[in-house]
Amino acid sequence: MAIRKEITVDGIKVPFKASAAIPRLYRIKFRRDIYKDFAALQNSVNDSDENESTLDIDSLEVFENIAYIMAKHADPENVPDNPDEWLEAFNTFSIYEVLPQLIELWGLNVETQAESKKNIEKLTAR
Repeated sequence: MAIRKEITVDGIKVPFKASAAIPRLYRIKFRRDIYKDFAALQNSVNDSDENESTLDIDSLEVFENIAYIMAKHADPENVPDNPDEWLEAFNTFSIYEVLPQLIELWGLNVETQAESKKNIEKLTAR
């Protein structure tokens, strides 16, 4: 089951979606592992200071890619096929405001998948 959430980015309400398809879509588009990237990004954000913008360029790009793929998944008809084009729709926005909401969305999705797996195991157990 997919989880959807609308997040305000630079004053624009943007739909985001998390599902079991996200790791595959991310891997196909960016040739990277979203689980590793998400973990590294969370560590970078936790170690950085929001007021001093000490986040490295790689972490910022990972954030943009994750946000893009979740937005594209939620609204494939209206989100461009290129993350750069999608980012052009915004002025600037704080990673520190948007990322926690994406992490929450991803966490709800993972939690839902784990619960579904438990239910399937109960149904198939003899």
